[in-house]
Amino acid sequence: MHSTIQLINLLGAGALLLWGLRLIKTGVMRAFGASLRLWIAKGTGNRFTAVLSGIMATLALQSSTATAVITASFASSGAIQPRMAQAVMLGANVGTSIAAVILSLDVHWFSSATILVGVTVFSLSKYARGKGIGRAVLGLGLMLLALQLVGNVTGPLRESEVMVAILSGLSDAPAFALILAAVLALVASSSLAIVLFVALLASAGIVEPPLAVTLVAGANLGGAIPPLLAVLHEGTEARRLTLANLVVRAVGAIVLTIFAVPAAGLLQAILPSANALTIAAHIGFNLALLVLFLPLLGPIGKLAALAIPKPATPEKGANYLDESVLDTPTIALATAARETLRVSDIVLAMLSGSLEALRKPGPATRSAVSQLDDDVDALNQAIKLYLTRLDQTDLDQDEARRSAQIMSFAINLEHVGDIVESGLCDAAGKMAKRQLKFSSDGLAEIVALYEKTITNMQLSQTVFMTGDPQLARQLVAAKVEVRRLEARSAQTHIQRVRERVPASVETSSLHLDLLRDLKRINAHLASVAYPILETKGELDESRLRPHAALEPKTAK
Repeated sequence: MHSTIQLINLLGAGALLLWGLRLIKTGVMRAFGASLRLWIAKGTGNRFTAVLSGIMATLALQSSTATAVITASFASSGAIQPRMAQAVMLGANVGTSIAAVILSLDVHWFSSATILVGVTVFSLSKYARGKGIGRAVLGLGLMLLALQLVGNVTGPLRESEVMVAILSGLSDAPAFALILAAVLALVASSSLAIVLFVALLASAGIVEPPLAVTLVAGANLGGAIPPLLAVLHEGTEARRLTLANLVVRAVGAIVLTIFAVPAAGLLQAILPSANALTIAAHIGFNLALLVLFLPLLGPIGKLAALAIPKPATPEKGANYLDESVLDTPTIALATAARETLRVSDIVLAMLSGSLEALRKPGPATRSAVSQLDDDVDALNQAIKLYLTRLDQTDLDQDEARRSAQIMSFAINLEHVGDIVESGLCDAAGKMAKRQLKFSSDGLAEIVALYEKTITNMQLSQTVFMTGDPQLARQLVAAKVEVRRLEARSAQTHIQRVRERVPASVETSSLHLDLLRDLKRINAHLASVAYPILETKGELDESRLRPHAALEPKTAK
């Protein structure tokens, strides 16, 4: 019964350790998520600054997995070059080893102090940033408390004959010890937690130095697996990046396991305690990987490209929606926005395709546009479900507003896709079926309105991603210009019909339908600008002029 209680205490302390890590990651991301992501993206001018970005981000998040997922999303979107992204990953590995040093310091009173400060800051703060800071400080305190609990539990374990027998077996089977530590790090989604646990076991005399070194190697190997699993459904570059990181750590883990005994002997000669030896093995492992592989970023990238070639056809399904970051609204909103921008690119391709179908009518073009519309509908559904799940979490006012903006833009894009397929492409199909042609002037007017619509769609993408008020005003003004173009084209077309121009008479209803549909599309695109202008106080509630009878009389 005593052994069972000890096991429960040990598992409870381990769970508290993981929960503390989670609170730190969530708190930092909610407090500084946008700034942190921007800082990572800007800090990749060369491989050395990229390494520093990875180190600092991981020290802030206490999680190389979180840094890896952020970096992978940037690599997938093209915001970071693949080589620089791999340098960030190497820096993140070093950052988690530095975090292990900080957390292994024997400062008992500090855990109670940080828990008190964290709870106080979280309770008193009214804004998301303050609550995020409080949550992160609380997580740090819980981690330190968990480490104390683990230390108290592992003390009596050195007297356990069962534990001694199990660990003796691991010492004689280093390959199994490597796999076991990797599995534990995978389950915990944290190499840091497992390394700290091994350090406590080593300091209690339960784990011999060579076995501690092997377990550290396994923890580092297992810590590279969660990022790969997290980006399996993202872009090719994200999968290449995380696979390359896994291969680099696997090579290092195997080499360290082979030379565990001499490595442990060398560290024992330098360091006084088993706890310091374990942490030093963790730091040395990641520093060695940094020194060895930083000059080889090019070959690593080429090998990853060979292992995961680019698909011959565009990737189907959502590429950026990551369920694992729903508890971090800043990242979740960024991924939803990126997926919505991808939908916008597809709708833009549909719009260009419908213009091509109008110029050169044919069934193949219309079939391709219909297939793209199916993709838009599926992605739009995925985005709405994702945002609905995100809205069930604790969002602040700005995050809730951004979620609503993304949802609104996605719905409007779906409407645009439906108009392109059922309106514009249907008109092109009728033109082909009836062997009709627009007059030269009529075709020129329609093409001009098409090109203006395509330009406005590209502008709407920029407004959606930046939220720039000046560009938002420009987009609304463009909508007014489209309305004037539509009215002018309709007027000149009717004039041609009155003059009995044969091509205009035959295509009259189709011409006017196309003008109307393009105007509707521009109205949907301009909708992304209204929330931005409303927030800035630059949008009137009504465009109606005051009635003359209601205007206040002025003294003459």
